[in-house]
Amino acid sequence: MIPLRPETIHTDRLALLPLQVEHAGEMATVLSDPGLHTFIGGTPDTAQDLRAHYERLTAGSPRPGESWCNWVIQLRDAACLTGYVQATVTADDHGAAAEIAWVVGTPWQRRGIATEATQGLIAWLRKHSVHTVIAHIHPNHQASAAVATAAGLTPTGQWHDGETRWQLATN
Repeated sequence: MIPLRPETIHTDRLALLPLQVEHAGEMATVLSDPGLHTFIGGTPDTAQDLRAHYERLTAGSPRPGESWCNWVIQLRDAACLTGYVQATVTADDHGAAAEIAWVVGTPWQRRGIATEATQGLIAWLRKHSVHTVIAHIHPNHQASAAVATAAGLTPTGQWHDGETRWQLATN
């Protein structure tokens, strides 16, 4: 598999922009609500912490056959960042599979942004011959379960680190 590189993805209201280290400052504000960590643990990162994290992410995976694809979500009309989506794409015997995740900052939740961004991400993955999309969701995280359902994923009954594995076969 040729390593994938994120490209700008446009949806009706959003632009998914390939992650850049320069996004750290604005994203630190977007992700500053401690409530965003209810299901994933930890605390909000500082701009400096995010900058270091984004440097690692944009450098790419050190593993052969694995691509780290990360985007920030821009609400085009407001020209502001609202969250992120990501996909770790790995080669397998059938082509490629992706494990995805999404987070939208608290002020922009309940507007369909996570759903629209996730649907745009999955459409992009399909164009790049990804045959399976996976997400791991805490069993009590109803909002993420709703996003996954709207994007076509279904729970599998399998568990990973206390979270339910959701899956979509794209072929």
